[in-house]
Amino acid sequence: MSTSRHPVALRLEQRVGSATRLLATVMVLPLVDGIFPALVVAGVLGSATGVVETGILIFGGSATAAVILAEMDGTRREMVTSVLLIGAVIIPVAAVEAALAPTLQGLLDLLVFERFAGLVILTIAAKTASSEIGEYLPSPGVIIGLGLVASFDPSGFALETSTEYVVNGTAAAAVGVGFALSIALLSPHLRGRVDIDRFRFGSAVALGVLALPILLGPFDLMQTDAPVALAVLAVTTLFAYDPNAEGVGSADGDDAPDDGDGPADGSADEGETDGSESTDSDESDTDAPGEPPLDAPPEGPSPVVDDDVAVLANGGEGRESDDDATDPFADDDSRAPWL
Repeated sequence: MSTSRHPVALRLEQRVGSATRLLATVMVLPLVDGIFPALVVAGVLGSATGVVETGILIFGGSATAAVILAEMDGTRREMVTSVLLIGAVIIPVAAVEAALAPTLQGLLDLLVFERFAGLVILTIAAKTASSEIGEYLPSPGVIIGLGLVASFDPSGFALETSTEYVVNGTAAAAVGVGFALSIALLSPHLRGRVDIDRFRFGSAVALGVLALPILLGPFDLMQTDAPVALAVLAVTTLFAYDPNAEGVGSADGDDAPDDGDGPADGSADEGETDGSESTDSDESDTDAPGEPPLDAPPEGPSPVVDDDVAVLANGGEGRESDDDATDPFADDDSRAPWL
């Protein structure tokens, strides 16, 4: 089955409760802990490739796929409705945070803050890949807080906004919601065929590739417009998907055959069989001991017993038979040496 037992995900699930709340927490988390505003300020959403990578890897990614495939129950329509309700909250909030990004940029030294933004992505990648390593790393919110303190510069403060930032931020959130919708729609086919842990590790690698251009920006390394992170995620999806694996089944319940004669697993037949056996056993218990059952076949003739046994049974008098009269060894003394 397509389940993931990542300790961080298990702790989050225990705190939140239901699968819908868990999915909402996973998708809203980038907006709450400051990861999404940090990426907007760092200029990651400056291109269409950055918008798609941010939407899939930050709002979507392995955590969203794991929750939908391994935790959410119900029909496909119910899962799609839950994702749309979550998207109705995420997209407007992302648009507001993107609108405030230019004002935040005026308060920060971007050259310093971008390094912390890259560290945030690497921290998330490490926590996603290994929970043991993640135990020794600070939370993303702490890193962003340290970055705000280290890069704070109030000299350039000005209230302003940018339509480009709003559009790109809204588009990134919409891409993340679209990714979750696609997983929900394909969940009956993907369950049991996608290795969640393998997809999770590949997503961590893609996040690391996304962070490298931000960290190495001053050195002009890894500065490319090619969607390297998306390519890594595509290869990861290819290796995590096994089309020959046995799926768990449709969430809509349309795959179960129903011919109107009872359940397909034969449970009713077993019940009927058990009832008939109990009835037969009750009837057999009422029969007198020693009497054969009514449906038993008639007994055949009794077998012929040995002559000595018959003699003893008749009080020592044996039955004469034709074989005794014609026995060649009865009075033939010439055959005595042979005996």
